[in-house]
Amino acid sequence: MPKRNIIWILLAFFFMPHMTAAVHKGKKEVVLSEPTLRDKVKGAWAGQTLGCSYGGPTEFKFLGTIIQDYIPIPWDKHMVKKWYDTFPGLYDDVYVDLTFVEVFERCGLDAPVDSFAAAFRRAEYPLWHANQVARYNLLQGMKAPQSGYWKNNPHAHCIDFQIEADFAGIMSPGMPNQAAEICDRVGHIMSYGEGWYGGVYVAAMYSLAYVSNDVEYIVKEALKVIPEESDFHKCMSDVIRWHRKYPNDWKRTWFELQNKWSEEISCPEGIHNSFNIGTKINGAYILLGLLYGQGDFTKTIDISTRAGQDSDCNPASAAGILGTMIGYSNIPEYWKEALHEVEDIPFSNTDISLNKAYDMTYRHACDMLRKHGNVKAGNDFIIRRENIRPVALEVAFENLKVSDKLTIEKSIDDVNPFSFEGTGLVVKGYVAGGLPADYTAEMEVYIDGKFYETTALPQELNHRKCELFFCYDRPAGQHTVTFKWKNPVPNGKIWITEIIIYTTK
Repeated sequence: MPKRNIIWILLAFFFMPHMTAAVHKGKKEVVLSEPTLRDKVKGAWAGQTLGCSYGGPTEFKFLGTIIQDYIPIPWDKHMVKKWYDTFPGLYDDVYVDLTFVEVFERCGLDAPVDSFAAAFRRAEYPLWHANQVARYNLLQGMKAPQSGYWKNNPHAHCIDFQIEADFAGIMSPGMPNQAAEICDRVGHIMSYGEGWYGGVYVAAMYSLAYVSNDVEYIVKEALKVIPEESDFHKCMSDVIRWHRKYPNDWKRTWFELQNKWSEEISCPEGIHNSFNIGTKINGAYILLGLLYGQGDFTKTIDISTRAGQDSDCNPASAAGILGTMIGYSNIPEYWKEALHEVEDIPFSNTDISLNKAYDMTYRHACDMLRKHGNVKAGNDFIIRRENIRPVALEVAFENLKVSDKLTIEKSIDDVNPFSFEGTGLVVKGYVAGGLPADYTAEMEVYIDGKFYETTALPQELNHRKCELFFCYDRPAGQHTVTFKWKNPVPNGKIWITEIIIYTTK
């Protein structure tokens, strides 16, 4: 037997065949047996599904406030099946992930951006915010990554990619740089800047959860993948710092976050109100659960939920990361029993169930380990530690501030021409009048008397445009906007509900 193989086998014996200690104390390799790898893959998907289910009853019902301890959050062994039956759209955290998992299954590990974008464009499951705008952009002929770029997507900083980047980390055991590369291909379909960073960070935490049993190490080490200059990095660093300062009081850290990081300037739904679907604040709530949960599955899932806002997605990410670290076999039966009656049921508008996801992602993880030079000795993978590289700096909505938010509630004919002072605006509204689902209104927009664009406004819910119009790139000053309906129909109206005006700082 070659000397090199003997050395690897001895290493495998030394490090144990199952989960090893954390890699952060000078270790260059970690050994992961095939059964342990499979158990961790299952723990990742199971944790994500359980977290999403637990937070379902409270999603966006507690805005800018904590869900206090005396408020019960219902749970029993039939809760997951109930959501499958009554509101399958709750699992957008999972079914969007699985769209991209299926592309890897079909096209291989080197699948190009266009393959992911085409699969996402064809999907007919419910979507919201950055995901829905990206799907609209793709359906209108725009290519990725322009579909997620902030000037084409007002929701580019929303949570969307953060909640669906799990797959990139689950298939990249101990390889956060490779997880980030996958995020680059997929995440820019719908996100940019902070919205993309949230997904990259979550994927890196999943990746490191395979090779470390230390939550604090996972949270801090994974943050190296995010540029330090970014606000996202600064916000996550604050959570880590406040956790050290208030180690037994997650609510104090929550209040510090609310005071410093709760302002929303991008997502039109969150302007001048308590609703916040931004990646920073919700990503911080993932860390609240992980750090203050101290490796306890129940505490982790409960704290991330009780932080509020997107209170199904945040515990889904936290529980998925922790589920990867401890493995499916160590998730308490109190939680796990709720999965037994759904593990063979496909998620909404997919043919992939949890059991199928376990198998597919396990194969992808094995393929990724082999592709990137991680040696296998018998039934054990010897995973080499990576020096984490930060991804590129991306800045969106730079130097913009909201100068006004106007409630209109008028048809476009009643507001023409509309005047504003600033550098851009977002116009919210809808097409009304009992129109058929296959009808698409076409609206021309003129700025300062010059044609700017024709925008399509489909009636089909899954093809809709979330806002009537937006632009951010006008020179500072006074402007007029005129709207013209090109293909009007009897009894139809294009209603404007709100106008958000931006100026430079």
